[in-house]
Amino acid sequence: MAVGHYEVGPVVKQSKDGGEAVPHVSSTMERDADADQGPTWLFWRRRRYIVAFLAFLGFFNVYALRVNLSVAIVAMTANRTVQGENGTVSYERDFDWDSKTQGWVLSSFFYGYIVTQIPGGWLAARIGGHRVFGIGIVATSLFTLITPPLANASVYVLVAVRIVEGLFEGVSYPCIHAVWARWAPPLERSRLATLAFSGSYVGTVVAMPVCGILAKNVGWPSIFYVFGALGVAWFLAWWWIVAGSPEEDPNISPEELAYIQKALGTKPNKEIIHPWGKFLTSLPVWSIVMAHFCENWGFYTLLTQLPTFMKDTLHFDLKDAGFMSALPYLVMAIILQFAGHLADWLVARDILNLTNLRKVFTCGAFLSQTIFMLLAAFLLTPAGAVTSLTIAVGLGAFAWSGFSVNHLDVAPQHASVLMGLSNTVATLPGMISPSITGYIVQNKSAAEWKIVFYIASSIYLVGAIFYGVFASGERQEWAKESSSERKDEEHAYTNPALEMERT
Repeated sequence: MAVGHYEVGPVVKQSKDGGEAVPHVSSTMERDADADQGPTWLFWRRRRYIVAFLAFLGFFNVYALRVNLSVAIVAMTANRTVQGENGTVSYERDFDWDSKTQGWVLSSFFYGYIVTQIPGGWLAARIGGHRVFGIGIVATSLFTLITPPLANASVYVLVAVRIVEGLFEGVSYPCIHAVWARWAPPLERSRLATLAFSGSYVGTVVAMPVCGILAKNVGWPSIFYVFGALGVAWFLAWWWIVAGSPEEDPNISPEELAYIQKALGTKPNKEIIHPWGKFLTSLPVWSIVMAHFCENWGFYTLLTQLPTFMKDTLHFDLKDAGFMSALPYLVMAIILQFAGHLADWLVARDILNLTNLRKVFTCGAFLSQTIFMLLAAFLLTPAGAVTSLTIAVGLGAFAWSGFSVNHLDVAPQHASVLMGLSNTVATLPGMISPSITGYIVQNKSAAEWKIVFYIASSIYLVGAIFYGVFASGERQEWAKESSSERKDEEHAYTNPALEMERT
């Protein structure tokens, strides 16, 4: 039967505690939807997984474009041996920037990035998340391509360019939730979202050594040309392949369209009014914000300081420090795939309702990270510290399968704005944590690094407690439709004709 000639809301599956858990699609319906699309590993036959894979590549570019300057600036300010005609040897470098200027250049990105989180989510809800996501990344890519000549013009121009790049990249995380609000069935939210987010960590792991190779063999400008070009190429594929919703995708199969529509419901398009007062007074929303802040504190602390810690305290050479610093994020990218599938499986089998799932994954990860951060502080041996920090970062994948998808649970139609809100607060650690670490670690002693790890452990613990008490996986009352619309929806579920049509 043709899909779309009647409106259908999501079939609500009650949780074990009697509350509303998730819009339910039976495993039989899920199997029927996939029956004509081949084995599960043939992801390209499912348009929602193509969207997720391209989003993965998009986040790969997001982080590659973000960290490229961190590597390039080393080559830009490194001394270069120059031999004169008369045999004299001198040293010169392209940019004579002191450490303070370099820190200013590297941090400038975040001053733009923090500004567009909430506006990006709001814009995505109005014109479509896929458009804002694509435009944000391609604009950053284009500015990256012109970075070398602008850097040669003036350090102030370079700072301005990095701020503008941050403005455009700031929309990426908020607007992807607007994409999932239309594309991700509730029982697949965790796996699709974490697949996309894992691109960030793979981008970090791949980009840093590749940037080093390019700088050494081709020259530092090639870093910006290569990754800028990759971002533009990705945008062309994204713009051509990804539609704003399943209904707009001409290549989606009727079975997959029916499955997504029955899982999410088809609603008439209407302007979304965001209840800002409800956002700011909702404890479940603030539990997401708190969890996002706490996870990013540990992430940014290690991302910016781990190579220094390994070199100065664990006495790795620079090459080994770079590899070991990337290892935790590679482990996290791998675990993210497992954690997302496990989360969806536990909900689909009714082993955990959404509220308990989000709490178990997020609080369990935070408590584990607290323990392993403390272990790293006490061990301070190369093998012990690297193992502890790798496990701590890797287990963050379970937290990302918890709080980072939670926006879609509590208010799916407002998820992009809520992600903008939480990521605004979660950007602050990227600006604060390196400064605090620099203030504490002045003599590069093991005792000073212990304080850094104690702070991160304490923040993880606070996040676990707050999220465990106040988080929810249920759609909030202020995010539900009007009572009259809910009654019409409930009547549709019990209408025998529609029930027969569904089966």
